[in-house]
Amino acid sequence: MLDVQVHSFDYDGRLILKDIFFKVNKGEHIALMGESGSGKSTLLKIIYGLLHLKEGSIFWGEKQALGPNYNLVPGEPYMKYLSQDFDLMPFTTVEENIAEHLSVFTRETHADRITELLEMIEMKDYAKTKVKNLSGGQQQRIALAKVLAQEPEVLLLDEPFGHIDNFKRNALRYNLFPYLRNKGITVITASHDPNDVLSYCDRILVIKDGKCLANHETQLLYQNPPNFYIASLFGEVNQVPIRLLKSYAPLDTSVLIYPHEFKISKESGLKVEITKSQFRGSHFLVEGETKEGYSLRFNSNEEHDISSSVYLNISLETINLRLKPKEAFWTKESS
Repeated sequence: MLDVQVHSFDYDGRLILKDIFFKVNKGEHIALMGESGSGKSTLLKIIYGLLHLKEGSIFWGEKQALGPNYNLVPGEPYMKYLSQDFDLMPFTTVEENIAEHLSVFTRETHADRITELLEMIEMKDYAKTKVKNLSGGQQQRIALAKVLAQEPEVLLLDEPFGHIDNFKRNALRYNLFPYLRNKGITVITASHDPNDVLSYCDRILVIKDGKCLANHETQLLYQNPPNFYIASLFGEVNQVPIRLLKSYAPLDTSVLIYPHEFKISKESGLKVEITKSQFRGSHFLVEGETKEGYSLRFNSNEEHDISSSVYLNISLETINLRLKPKEAFWTKESS
């Protein structure tokens, strides 16, 4: 188990992280989510040992992970870190970059291991290519293969697909994350992309301004976001006054509604006048305004004319779900 206890961390007198406490079970995959500058990358660097932690500790089982004040070469032998800087050798080939990180005691298996990794990142045809001749996205994939070369027990990924084209990014997710789970590797992925998280991570830690706002199972957090900030990390979301949806409601509060949760009717519901309509491939993202002046976004299978009107409905089940106190779902935070 990875046990992370960060009481506080400051840089040049500025507080960066405060009261970040969590545990990660062996083989578990968790995500760090939050806006840029929230502290996700700093936390990964602390765990890996690139930054010295004065107030707190990092343990992998009984072994304490120590920072640069104790290790001449940062990092622990059981842990690997994929940073946003790829740290490759540009004037050597792809296979040489990977082989550099394989054990000298297993040279007879190097060729098979390199082939396995190149197949996973779909770059087998580039084995003899020098890294300097690759695109940024291709270099990021080589950097990923490099940190996996010796199958670490703990893998830290910082925006692992940020430089990779969308069509390759999807294929890489399908290849990588099941591979890591099958190997029993403990993974922490820092990402702002919900596609990196929703289908693959067991749990999400949400960080804002250096503090942990949530630490819960992925599906539960998505379905029951405690506030607008957390819901918005998963994409578009509406904050809707409950009285717009249920005029008889005694509560002066709002509910969070994802665009796909609205159902369109031509006859009854919350009337909105269409102000925008954007083609999103599988659907249109439509924006409409209520007579009270609230702007709402919803999904539609068809395009709507500007200034035309539709009615929006949301299931009572969804409304009641979002109105429940969060303690009804989370009796205690995951650890």
